[in-house]
Amino acid sequence: MLGYWDPFADLNAAQDRWFGLTTRNERAFRPAVDIYERGDDVHIDVELAGIKPEEIKVNVEGDVLTISGERKREEVAKKEGYQRVERTYGTFTRAFSLGQDVDPESVDAKFDNGVLKLSLHKRAASKRREIAVKAA
Repeated sequence: MLGYWDPFADLNAAQDRWFGLTTRNERAFRPAVDIYERGDDVHIDVELAGIKPEEIKVNVEGDVLTISGERKREEVAKKEGYQRVERTYGTFTRAFSLGQDVDPESVDAKFDNGVLKLSLHKRAASKRREIAVKAA
């Protein structure tokens, strides 16, 4: 197809330039994150396979939550003159703005099966409540 433009390829290239490259063909380590709401909590799940819980730092400063750490590269033996390494390694930092709805004092962190699971409680003032409508 002539003239095909892939906006996602351009976006990926821009992200690689922004977050840095470790080599020409290898992207810097940037763990995947899922963020979702359930009830009165906001949850952040961070995929950190290969990292020990004591090597992960979680900080809150003001309304910014920062997660950082390092996935160390294991020595890979070369076999028959070739090597293939697709996993990414290195230090990482991810920062998230908590906004006014989240109580920064309420962060709970658990590490389960390679996933850092953070739970943040919403402030009481930001919770949804139903208002009864009365007849006049």
